[in-house]
Amino acid sequence: MISVHDNTTNQQFEIRQGEHLAFLTYRVREGKLYLLHTEVPEALGGQGMGSALVKHGVGYAQQYGYGLVPYCVFARGYLEKHPPEAP
Repeated sequence: MISVHDNTTNQQFEIRQGEHLAFLTYRVREGKLYLLHTEVPEALGGQGMGSALVKHGVGYAQQYGYGLVPYCVFARGYLEKHPPEAP
């Protein structure tokens, strides 16, 4: 299982493995969670890290009743393939 941490100081969801950090930056504004940028180091690529980050963001938005605005191309693609369930 991939463990995602919410770094509220940097406004990003993070997965750390050893010296590597994968993250999804976000902002919360006016009742919406804006997913801005996903970055996964090459060493962690192909392991589902990006998907885990976006999935965590979806859960976060649902938990707090936020709408989702995926500016990030990766997040947008993930959400097209895996639309969030309506609450």
